[in-house]
Amino acid sequence: MIRVLIADDQDLVRLGLRALVESEDDLALAGEAADGLRAVELARQVRPDVVLMDIRMPGIDGIEATRRIVADPDLTGTRVVVLTTFELDEYVFDALRHGASGFLTKDTRPPELLRAIRLVAEGEALLSPSVTRRVVREFATRPSRAPRPHPRLDTLTERERQVVGLVGEGLNNEEIAARLVVSPATARTHVSRAMGKLGARDRAQLVVFAYQSGLVSG
Repeated sequence: MIRVLIADDQDLVRLGLRALVESEDDLALAGEAADGLRAVELARQVRPDVVLMDIRMPGIDGIEATRRIVADPDLTGTRVVVLTTFELDEYVFDALRHGASGFLTKDTRPPELLRAIRLVAEGEALLSPSVTRRVVREFATRPSRAPRPHPRLDTLTERERQVVGLVGEGLNNEEIAARLVVSPATARTHVSRAMGKLGARDRAQLVVFAYQSGLVSG
């Protein structure tokens, strides 16, 4: 059973998400919050598998709530999916930087939302290649965001650095394999090793590390 916490300040949005979650046999509602502080409190109390987190909420916003949840050592198994109105919401990259496992737009179709919840619960990142490329390109062009190499970047082999850069471009394992002329299994191994060395929670965080370290130019 995947336990889902819903955090959104709009009653109708919470109602719709709750109805969707409760309609599935393998999903359970872990709680609801109308503001960021309550979302953090509830997450600590009920320890959900997935949090559907709105960005703009009273109190503390969804980005700060995400940061606090991800930083809590008791919530290492909790994954946060940020809900946005627009694909390139100005706060999306900050949400990913603070540990969100991905994001969805609020007009996402119900079957896609349900699939997303299950994917994230399994530890996958919720970042489609096309969206990842747009997010990275958008923020890579901002002069205020200078590259800040990850402190463990030097532990990567040259091939692993290449792979992290390709993950940052939004490529999946099959596309990485084709680009480097290796098998998908080899590409997957390189990704896993890079994640381990850099301490990345998931593929979404690896995208952030790739951008921050200057391994992808957008």
